[in-house]
Amino acid sequence: MHALLGLVDQFLDKPYVNKKRVYIGGLSMGGMGTLEILRRKPKVFAAAFSICGGDNTNNVEKYAHRVPLWIFHGAKDSIVSLDHAEVVVAALRNTGADPKFTIYPNLGHNCWNKAFEEPDLIPWLFSNSK
Repeated sequence: MHALLGLVDQFLDKPYVNKKRVYIGGLSMGGMGTLEILRRKPKVFAAAFSICGGDNTNNVEKYAHRVPLWIFHGAKDSIVSLDHAEVVVAALRNTGADPKFTIYPNLGHNCWNKAFEEPDLIPWLFSNSK
């Protein structure tokens, strides 16, 4: 995470980066890392997506109302249980946030294939700015 935070800082320092349109997403451990970096730098990202991830629910208040979020998970995930995503979504909603949440009932851990096929993912992501 230390290296990633340094990379983000270097990226943001470039004159050609539109700082109002910086996005992040990840899958599996990267989905968890996405939520962790949102906790650490909630003012940086215009929107984010997490696939098969999760987070400590005590962290969600730090990014709940600052970053639009779309969470994806396969109901049959045997690597990262669906409840990891469900508790994050519930915690976000308890703060009044309204994350997008897509569960694929017949898919497991590799549901990212289906998530990346979602026709609204990229338009939704890019429709957000700071």
